[in-house]
Amino acid sequence: MAAEHRDLIAERRHGVLFLTMNRPDKLNALSDQMIAGLLDELGRAAHDKEVGAVVLTGAGRGFCAGGDIGRMRERNEAAGHEGGAQGGGEAGINTRIAQLRRSEEVSALLHEMPKVTIGAINGPAAGAGLSIALACDIRIAADTARFGTAFARVGFSGDFGGTYLLTQLVGPAKARELYFTAEVVGADEALRLGMVNRVVPAASLGEEVDAFARRIAAGPTVAYSYMKAHLNLALKSDLRTILDRESHGQSLTGLTEDHKEAVKAFLEKREPKFKGR
Repeated sequence: MAAEHRDLIAERRHGVLFLTMNRPDKLNALSDQMIAGLLDELGRAAHDKEVGAVVLTGAGRGFCAGGDIGRMRERNEAAGHEGGAQGGGEAGINTRIAQLRRSEEVSALLHEMPKVTIGAINGPAAGAGLSIALACDIRIAADTARFGTAFARVGFSGDFGGTYLLTQLVGPAKARELYFTAEVVGADEALRLGMVNRVVPAASLGEEVDAFARRIAAGPTVAYSYMKAHLNLALKSDLRTILDRESHGQSLTGLTEDHKEAVKAFLEKREPKFKGR
């Protein structure tokens, strides 16, 4: 089953929600319509028991080039008539801040929603596109993929959570270097740095991602939701807080049908059949 928003294609198969950013002529640069579609689809999937995993990718040869530079120029030219870099004064900048903050919820949803999110990085991921890729739980990259913060090249400071996410993945020193220099990193180097989990031949990316996503969607999705929450909390908490949270999650997941089925399957020496409840 597929649904189309402008600039985004959503398709559900085998318990997996596949989201394809669909502006291939612009390397899937973000648009208002694409962001609205992502917010809508991710927001609904977060509470949909039929969705066991989410895959995000791009159409054509790119994952996401980040912001649309052409649209930026149009906006800046319009702002120039109303006060130059101030964008129409305090009211103008406050409006832009609020609009961007709403858009950035795409990264928050990918990072925090109680589903495993998978970035299928089929090509260049730059600027906000890189940030969105980093917000996914797992990143599987084609060997032709390229990664760059890009913001310094256009005089921006960065958005969509990239400074936080990249620092967590590669450490503060390397994150600073990649932001300050806007150096482009190839797939193998991204793997070495910990920016991606796997690199596969471009021709087999779809097959590899599909198999991985199906495996997750067929797994103990209730347990995964607790795991994800604990792992996210571990980024900013201490051991005793995690111990408290784990004891709570472990006890609750012990009451699920999936846990009981897994124990039974183990004793019967067969693979468990999870139902996500």
